Amino acid sequence: MIDIDSLIQFDKQLLLAVNGSDSLFLDGVAKVLTTASTWFPMYAALFYLILKNNENFKKIMLIIACAIACVILAGTVDDTLVKPFVARPRPTHDPQIGLMIDIVNGYRGGRYGFFSAHAANTFSAALFFCLLVRNRILSTVLIIWSLTNCWTRMYLGVHYPGDILCGLIWGGIVALTVYTIYLKINRKLDTGMNFVSSQYTKTGYQQSDVDVVITVFAFSVIYSIIRGCLIVL
Repeated sequence: MIDIDSLIQFDKQLLLAVNGSDSLFLDGVAKVLTTASTWFPMYAALFYLILKNNENFKKIMLIIACAIACVILAGTVDDTLVKPFVARPRPTHDPQIGLMIDIVNGYRGGRYGFFSAHAANTFSAALFFCLLVRNRILSTVLIIWSLTNCWTRMYLGVHYPGDILCGLIWGGIVALTVYTIYLKINRKLDTGMNFVSSQYTKTGYQQSDVDVVITVFAFSVIYSIIRGCLIVL
């Protein structure tokens, strides 16, 4: 029998172990990495990847719609339904450990934190593109991108590890569901063409175009590191 109270206390202690540091550099890097605008260039690079490797307009729109669906289903369900219903305070608003949390630049987030929309959003999008493109290097980069966002949320003290774990699980469920729907619709679009669409079929995504996404990710991380250095200076 699982003791819920003990599990909650363990969750809180685990957060305190990974939250914050004495480094202004890491504070700055985490704050930049967790900001959505930091990743706009990478979203644009993924859009470029879709456009470059799909000539059929309907397929392009299908992929874009599925990617948007991943984000909306993962994040909107969380923010509008789960968080208000569960009403678990964020660590920064928790009366028990709130004063023990290392706050960065006054950032505390909203009132409730279960589960993490950052974890759900990024992992759903990452997993969907992993399944779509099926490139080992890109998949690794996308998973690192999602986990990096997860780390920033715990470092900044706005989510417990349990919030992150549940967000990842929900994001994975959303991605798998959306990808299954994508396969069914894509199969219909391919009717009459000499093409087999299944989750095991290799796609025609060019490595040079995949490298664009990887490069943009690398520059985004470098940008965050530079911003962190400037804060220290």
